[in-house]
Amino acid sequence: MRRLVRGLVILAVAVLLIPYAIAPLYRFIDPVSTPMLWRWATGKRVQQIVVPLNRIAPPLRLAVIVAEDGSFCRNRGVDLGAIREAMQQSDEIGEARGASTITQQTAKNLFLWEGRSFIRKALEFPLALWLNLVLPKRRVLEIYLNIAQWGPNGEFGAEAGARWAFGKSARDLNPYEAAELAAILPNPIARSARIPSVLVRRLAALYQRRSIEFSGLDACVRGS
Repeated sequence: MRRLVRGLVILAVAVLLIPYAIAPLYRFIDPVSTPMLWRWATGKRVQQIVVPLNRIAPPLRLAVIVAEDGSFCRNRGVDLGAIREAMQQSDEIGEARGASTITQQTAKNLFLWEGRSFIRKALEFPLALWLNLVLPKRRVLEIYLNIAQWGPNGEFGAEAGARWAFGKSARDLNPYEAAELAAILPNPIARSARIPSVLVRRLAALYQRRSIEFSGLDACVRGS
């Protein structure tokens, strides 16, 4: 019995450590997300066209940072200040917008599951810190923009999302279109940039305005 328990503990530890071994490879390898893998496993459609960051319109990169993680260029993968603010406004971590950084969301999409739980959050924190340590900020954002779901029918990544919503490449988005795509990120099933609701239009206008006011938030990912 002790051998069985010991074996199960060793197996569990090994499984938990796999993401830490894989993450440094994502400097050079384009990963897929767990939601994509789940859709493939269940026979659902997945559309993804991986593009480098320099082929994604700068307004979209900035709008996503403005909308999802204003401290992206400064934080170390987590933003404790945003988490404290979210906890003060909500009974559950993550219910309020902005509790998770882009790096945390990248870690969740790469290695964990959807939904809200303290267990997932506890696993997500150290993974985000590790991603921030082994990957440059530019690469973290590039991965995130290529694996985030951006459409209701399995459209993953900015390129597929831009083509679904606007019939154009992600490199050709204008600032308002970019802001609309940023506005649907929390829930691309319920929100649409193709047929934007009043909420999406209001958020897009807000993010476009803030992108002008805080144009330096993407300084760490600029360049070729």
